[in-house]
Formats: sequence, structure tokens, C-alpha cells
Amino acid sequence: MPLSPTAELSFLSIGEASRLLRARKISPVELIEAALRQVREWNPKVNAFITVLEDAARLHARRAEHALRRNIPSSPLYGIPISLKDNIHTKGVRTTAGSKILFDFVPARDSTIASKLARSGAILLGKTNLHEFAYGITSENPHFGPVRNPWDLGRVAGGSSGGSAAAVATGMGLGSIGTDTAGSTRIPPAFCGVVGFKPTAGLIDLSGVVPLSVTCDTGGVIARSVADACILFEALAGPYPKKFVRPDFQKLRKYKPRRFRLGWPEQHFFETVDEEVRLRIDEALKCFSSLGGSVTKISLPHVSESLEAGTSIQMPEASYYHQSQGYFPQRADEYGADVRNRLQLGLQVKASDYLRALDTKAQVEAEFDKAFEDVDVIVAPASPIPAPMIGENEIAIAGGKQTVRALVTSVNRPLNVSGNPALSIPCGFTEKGLPVGLQLIGPRWGEASLLAIAQSYEEATGWYNRHPR
Repeated sequence: MPLSPTAELSFLSIGEASRLLRARKISPVELIEAALRQVREWNPKVNAFITVLEDAARLHARRAEHALRRNIPSSPLYGIPISLKDNIHTKGVRTTAGSKILFDFVPARDSTIASKLARSGAILLGKTNLHEFAYGITSENPHFGPVRNPWDLGRVAGGSSGGSAAAVATGMGLGSIGTDTAGSTRIPPAFCGVVGFKPTAGLIDLSGVVPLSVTCDTGGVIARSVADACILFEALAGPYPKKFVRPDFQKLRKYKPRRFRLGWPEQHFFETVDEEVRLRIDEALKCFSSLGGSVTKISLPHVSESLEAGTSIQMPEASYYHQSQGYFPQRADEYGADVRNRLQLGLQVKASDYLRALDTKAQVEAEFDKAFEDVDVIVAPASPIPAPMIGENEIAIAGGKQTVRALVTSVNRPLNVSGNPALSIPCGFTEKGLPVGLQLIGPRWGEASLLAIAQSYEEATGWYNRHPR
């Protein structure tokens, strides 16, 4: 079924929308109205937004339209509707972190992320739903309701940035900014059929973001294409070390080597994977081969240890933050059961376990650095399973049962421990029509080549052009 004219505007790429705006073939007002119509159609179904800034978005669109008549802004985000995960502070706009505790919290100043996007001329469409305090991987929120997967409304959209992924997948804005502590900007895109990108740790300033784990937290972007993810990242990224190339969406194709080396991890990442997910990844490898990629097996012998280490870092840091704010345990009854239980467990982590986990972190960082001496990109699932049903806590797989949380974070958490950039990109669909995500991992500060290699695959396959109906 062909898209309506409104939906066609909503599914423009950021780059194409920017070109049309500069040529005055469309206006920011038209883009915002198209996005708001998608919100009216889709948000009642998927529950992606906690707050929609309808009036403010229209006002900013009119101002952008006048500005475009006078000059040509330098930023490709000028006049583009985007959304922010609702743990990112926005001046004068409530920031709930998906919680009852912060239900009416209105920040007095912008986060660095919100400030940089405002300077780029992007138009804030609204704040997106998430797992409470970003502490979960399903976005089944007890206070604001679950985010539903637009490909199957009975399934989760992933977490914790579930609202951002569901919004982008349905044309409710052309991109979104989230956070990632154990896969939160990779898991939802894998489940919703869009692109999610976690850059090298520290490249996005998280000042003014409600933290989960200060050691593992990373900013991330969600978009419908690799180039769009690059545009969003460029607007947010801090300075690079001198010897590394800063990504430039206009030069992505120039970064791609004619021959590139894909690393296939012998340990951990493919030990427990759904058959259909594995099949889609095998097909993706064949495509990469046709594009000049060769596959090399690599050894990451301690990567499995990063799971326990990541947990031993994340849990006490999360509990400490909530204690420091006077939220926990004083207001324990205002949390959802799952988050409350994790905060309680975090209080029980020994200092020796925390310090040992930091040693493991350094060891895993060194292992990834060594692996990238021999390969350009490492491949892995973005999730070992397609999106599970809402309320489904365990999955039967590989002759046994595992919790959804443990399974899905197992292939994502290692990259928050190591700090490497990682990207989830659509690589096909299951027989039930559920998206499958391929994870591509790069060396630290190697975003330029990582994004270029991902874009070459994206253009060869076109999975990003499919949208939920």
C-alpha cells in the first residue's frame, strides 16, 4: 500500500528533508504538521510519547520558515522535527524519566544535548516514553503504560529508549536522542526496524541527563538510516583525539575502504541466538562479502566476564544516585517493582566486587583494542531474539529457558563496559514480520569507518525503507 502524501513527508530522510527545506520546496511548518498527524494516528497505538509539544513545535516551525526565507542555515538539522528521551532535561518542559517520583519535574535549564540540538535549529516534537529511570530493556512502564512495538502491538518496543525507537519507526519525527547503558539505543531499534547508534563513551556530553550508571551511561541516536544517525551524532559529538577522523555525513562513502575486515567473535556473542536471527545475520555476511568484506575469526576470551562486571558497576552506581537524591529507600513505594528490586540489590554489592569489576572493564577494553588490530568491524546480533510479547519475562531457546533481560543485554552490555562504538542496523525480518537487528562494533573513536561500512550494507539491502503499517 503506497504511503499518503503526509506519511511521505514523515518518512523523508533528514538529509533529503534538509535539501528540500533549503530549496523551499517544503517548509518546516509542513514537516511539523506531517509529524503531528503521524502522532495523532500512531501514538494512541504505540504510546511512544509522554509529552507532545504541539503548540511549541508549531511556533518554532513558523520561526524557522521565516528564517529560511532570509538565509540558508548551515546545520542540516535546521527545521527538522526530532524527539528526546524523557530522561534528558529540557528547560521549561517536564522531564519525568518515566517515573512517578519526577512526574511533575520541570528543569530550570537545558541539558547539553537539548542545548546543542536547539542551536542546530532542530525542532523538539516531544519527550518519549521509556523504562522507568531508564532501568530496563522492555519499556513496560508502570506509570505511563508500556511502549508497544509498531510491527506487532502485542510486543515490546525494547528499552530503555523504547519510545524513541517506536516514534522514529512510525514517522513521528525524523530522529530521536536516547541514552544507552546496556543496549538502550540498540535494543529498541533492533526490535522496531530502525538504526540505533551508541558512539564511543564520552563523546556525547551527558550533563543534564538523569543518570543510571555514570561509568556505563552513553548518549545515543536513533534514526531511520545510517546517514541520518551520523547527522544527529555530528550535532552532539564533542572533540575527537587528534589522530582520529570525525564523522561527516556528506563524506560517509569516502570513508569506506575498498576492502574491509569483519571480525567474527569465537566467544560469547553467538552462543545463544534464535535460529531466524542467526539466519538473517548469515545472509548479511554474504552481502558484506559482495561489498568487499572478508571475515576473520577473533578471540575475546574475557568478554563474557563483562556481564557480571557491568552489573557490579551499574547496580551500585544506580542505587547510589537514587540514595543521593533522597528517592530511595525513602520513596520506595513509588517505584515499579522491577526497578525497586534492582535498586535494593544494588545496595548489597560489595566495594571489592565493584573494584574488581573495574579491573575487568580495563581487561575487556584491552581485548577489544587488540582485536581491532586485525579487523575493521566486529559483527554480532543487536538482540539474540526478535521482540518478545509484552509481559513475557522468559524465553525458551537452545533447549532451555532464559530471562529476556539476561538474553538481550548479553550482547549489548559488553560494549558499555568497553566503551566501543556500536550500531544496530536492520538486516531483515522473521517469518512473523518482526525486524531483526545486526550489531556492528567499531574501535574506539572509529565512528567514521564504522558508519561508512554500515551505510554500504544499508544501501545494498534497503531494509531501512520498510515501515510498519
